[in-house]
Amino acid sequence: MATPLLAQAWEKDRSYKFTVLHTNDHHGRFWNNDHDEYGLAAQKTLVDSIRYDVQAHGGSVLLLSGGDINTGVPESDLQDAEPDFRGMNLIGYDAMAIGNHEFDNPLSVLRQQQKWAKFPLLSANIYQKSSGKRLFQPYALFNRSGLKIAVIGLTTDDTAKIGNPEYFTDMEFRKPAAEAKAVVEELRASEKPDVIIAATHMGHYDNGHHGSNAPGDVEMARELPAGYLNMIVGGHSQDPVCMAKDNVKQADYVPGTPCVPDQQNGTWIVQAHEWGKYVGRADFTFRNGKLTMDHYELIPVNLKHKVKNSDGTETWVNYTQQIEKHPGMMKLLTPFQKKGEAQLGVKIGSVNQHLEGDRSKVRFVQTNLSRVILAGQIDRTKADFAVMSGGGVRDSIEKGDITYKDVLKVQPFGNTLTYVDMKGSDVEKYLAVVANMQVDSGAYAQFANVSLIADGKGVSEVKIKGEPLQRDKTYRMALLSFNATGGDGYPKVSDRASYVNTGFVDAEVLKQYIEQHSPLDAAKYAPHGEIIYKTAN
Repeated sequence: MATPLLAQAWEKDRSYKFTVLHTNDHHGRFWNNDHDEYGLAAQKTLVDSIRYDVQAHGGSVLLLSGGDINTGVPESDLQDAEPDFRGMNLIGYDAMAIGNHEFDNPLSVLRQQQKWAKFPLLSANIYQKSSGKRLFQPYALFNRSGLKIAVIGLTTDDTAKIGNPEYFTDMEFRKPAAEAKAVVEELRASEKPDVIIAATHMGHYDNGHHGSNAPGDVEMARELPAGYLNMIVGGHSQDPVCMAKDNVKQADYVPGTPCVPDQQNGTWIVQAHEWGKYVGRADFTFRNGKLTMDHYELIPVNLKHKVKNSDGTETWVNYTQQIEKHPGMMKLLTPFQKKGEAQLGVKIGSVNQHLEGDRSKVRFVQTNLSRVILAGQIDRTKADFAVMSGGGVRDSIEKGDITYKDVLKVQPFGNTLTYVDMKGSDVEKYLAVVANMQVDSGAYAQFANVSLIADGKGVSEVKIKGEPLQRDKTYRMALLSFNATGGDGYPKVSDRASYVNTGFVDAEVLKQYIEQHSPLDAAKYAPHGEIIYKTAN
C-alpha cells in the first residue's frame, strides 16, 4: 500500500494543481526499436522534464500504467519482463493496473514481478475461487499537492477466455463495474478521497460497442452513478483515445496533433496507444470540490514517419522534437538487452530434417514448416484446424539445433494468435475463398487438419481431421490476427461474436511448440496431397 494518509479535507477557495501521466500496453518494449522510436530511456527523460515543469509551477505528478507489461519482445519475454519493471521503477511509476498478459506466465512469475516493482500492481476484480478473497491489492492512496487521490485497479473479465486455461484453475475475474462500485463506496465511507481514478485494462470501445470483447471503459463509466469515477486511465484495446466527435475516435491519429479524451457520464477516459509510443498528460485543477481538466495531450516518444527524398530514397523523420535517452536508464537496461540478445541464440529444440519455408515453396505448395507452425496454433487454441497465408512464412529451418532467433526469422511480424468458432456451413464458405487464393502470392493458403479439392471457384470433399465436414457441427479455426482482420483478402472473422484474440505472439507460440515437441520429426509434418487443385489458378 502507498504511504498511509491522514483523513484530510481540501481548503475552500484554494486551487490544487496536479498532473496525471499515463502509458499502457508496454508489451516488453523497454528498448527502443530499429528506428530509435520509444523505449524507457527516452521516456525517463520526458517524464523527468514534465515532473520538473509541473513542480516548478506548484503542482505534482501521478504516473500510472494501464497494464500489459508482458509479452511481445523476446529480449523482455526471456527475462520475465525484469528490465521493464526495473525501468518503470527508475522512471517513478506510482501504480499499475494488472493486464491480461500479466497472466501469460504462472502466478509465481507475477508474484516475482510484484517484488521487482516498487509500485503497487492493482486489481479489485480478481478473486481466488477457493478462498473467495481478492488476489491483489484493489486500490492505492496518494497525497498530491494536499489532495487525497485513490487509484483503483481493474482487469478485463475476458482474461480467462483469452489466456492459458491452466493458469486460471483457482481464479475468477468478476465484473469490473460491480467491483468498482463496491470499492468506491468503501473508499467514500472509510478514506473520503478527493479524487478517484480507475487504472484499468479493459479496452475503449466507441459508444460502448464492444463486439465479442468484454465490456470496457465506456460501458463501465455509463453503468456507474455519475461522479463515482473522475477519470479512467485505460489500456487493452491499444488505441490513442482521441475523439473526433462524441462517441467516435479519430481513425488515424497523427502523432503530435491535438487529442481530445473521451468523456462519459462525467468521467474522463484516456489511453495512450501502446508500447510507450506516447506518454499521456492530463493537467487538472481541483477547487471547492470540483475537478477541471485544464489540458490534455499525447506526447510522442520519438515517433517517426517516412519521407521521400528528391533522389527517391526514404528518410525517417521525427513528428516532434527528438527526446534524448537518459544515461542512467541506458546504464540500467543495456546489460538486460545484451543478455536477452545472447539468449536468442540458445537452443530451444531440434529437427531431424529441413523444414521448408522458402518463398518459392510456401506460396505454391503445402510445406512441412507451415504444418509445424499451424500445429502450434492448434495446440495453443485447442482448435480443430488452422489456416494461414503462405506469405507469413519468411524463412526455412535447417536440420539440427533450433534457436529462438531461427523462429523469429520464420515469423518476424509479431502477429497474434486468434480463433473463431463457426458452423460447418460457414467453414465451407470460408475455405472456398481461401483455398482458391492465387498461387505465387503471399495469400496462398497453408492448411493443417484440412483436406479438400479446390476448383478455382469453390471447394468439395472437405474433411476436417480426416472426417467429412458436417454443415451443422461447430468447428474451431485457429488463424493469425492479420488474416482474421481481412489481411491478404481473407474473409474477415474478427467481427464474429465467437472471435477471440488470445494476444499470444505467433513466434512465441511456435517457440513453445518446438520446445515441447523436440526433437521434431520432419516427416510427421509432411503434406500428403490433402489439398488438391483441379484447375490452375
